[in-house]
Amino acid sequence: MKRKFTLRFDETKNKWVLKHDPTEKIIRVFDTKEDSTRAGVLRSALGRQGGIVIVRTKTGTFEEERNFPGMGS
Repeated sequence: MKRKFTLRFDETKNKWVLKHDPTEKIIRVFDTKEDSTRAGVLRSALGRQGGIVIVRTKTGTFEEERNFPGMGS
């Protein structure tokens, strides 16, 4: 089963936050959405295990789902 994460805007931090869904643990914080979705940034944040990232708009609605396959052990 793939690990699941969500990238959303956090109004209290005024930043974009990548969280692990089951634990709500913050994986990375970004100044802008562009910083987080730049080539390779999300893959790097997820590490070798990969996972699925749900990307939300600034208002919180679903925008897209990105799948990052694991790179083995």
